[in-house]
Amino acid sequence: MGHDAQVVYVIGMGMGTPQTLTLAAREALRKSGLVVGSSRLLQSLDDLEARKVALVAPAQVAQEIRSSGVRVASVVMSGDVGLHSGATRLYEHLNDMEVRVLPGVSSLQYLCARLRVPWQDACVVSVHGADGDVVGAVQTHERTFVLTGGARRAGDVCACLTERGLGEVHVAVGERLSYEDERLVCGTAAALAGQEFCDLAAMLVENEKPIAAGTLAPCLPDEAFARGDVPITKEEVRALAVCKLRVEPSHVVWDVGSGTGSVSVELARAARAGQVLCVDRDECACALTRKNANAFGLTNVRVVQGDAPAALANLPVPDRVFVGGSSGALEAILRVAVEANPRVRLCVSAIVLQTLVQALDAAQSLGMTHVDVTQVAVSKGREVGGRHMMLARNPVYLVCADGPDVAEEAWPCS
Repeated sequence: MGHDAQVVYVIGMGMGTPQTLTLAAREALRKSGLVVGSSRLLQSLDDLEARKVALVAPAQVAQEIRSSGVRVASVVMSGDVGLHSGATRLYEHLNDMEVRVLPGVSSLQYLCARLRVPWQDACVVSVHGADGDVVGAVQTHERTFVLTGGARRAGDVCACLTERGLGEVHVAVGERLSYEDERLVCGTAAALAGQEFCDLAAMLVENEKPIAAGTLAPCLPDEAFARGDVPITKEEVRALAVCKLRVEPSHVVWDVGSGTGSVSVELARAARAGQVLCVDRDECACALTRKNANAFGLTNVRVVQGDAPAALANLPVPDRVFVGGSSGALEAILRVAVEANPRVRLCVSAIVLQTLVQALDAAQSLGMTHVDVTQVAVSKGREVGGRHMMLARNPVYLVCADGPDVAEEAWPCS
């Protein structure tokens, strides 16, 4: 960069009050002939002699600086310019200038300091002009920091957490941080769900029992599940089915014909930042699914009692679908899944040959790709008279396939 290039300081102003400005930032502002930023931030800099212009769009900011003729200019931004800041988009418009970045105190740092809690392990999510997955983050982390704004305020986030079974997590909401009218409200997500909060706020959500990552492959023993009189998908079949579905942490998964919920539990552990929707027509099966999900502390499991495919109508769009029972409506169930997401991945568990044929016929009629059939034939050892013999279990067929929008020649990563 040549000696004649304009010098631009990109300054994080902390919460927006002069008290959270660093000494380096104060010195840069004192040397600047032009200061650009939002009107809220500029209002707190009345003592500066520099010309102040209220602009936030990156291209307009750069053009104002370029045409000003000043040797040194500053762009002020709230918080820390490295934490969900507009500074990233601004840099590309300043490539003909000498840019010096001065970070400020973030609302994350400030709020955690007010609460006297460490934040090095916090997951950071923004819903201010972004579609952050707050529920997924809270499900899987002890501490989650959330920046709110726009259409999603703190009360909306708390309501969403409550609807997804996380109403008891502890939430601290900070409004107007560092200003004289600063407000700090604490309580459970359920208690704060109906309250009104400012557009811009910071939240710290603490979950004492997050869903652990666990092992990469499902491996829970059959004995770990409550059984009742409802059939259970055996451990070896569960393991292979979940692996073949290639479930990722943030996926939405349907488990149709959930039975005891043994597969639901394995899916929920794999989709720990996502959601598993379990559908079964039988009331006892739904109760068992809930019981088993609760036993493993899985707040990302939702149980829907009803007949498929009708019960699938208003569910979130699936990334993955497991069908353990279809009551003769297999093709209709798969059709609903494919219409909801043409890139969905499916796995059908078939015990009888007729179901196997139905699954293959449905895959063909729906234009599925990467159709794969696996027979799982397991023998388990049993001690008899001090010796061990192997007893064969009935074979199970797993039919897996990708939706029609997944090209045959390209195996998807997600």
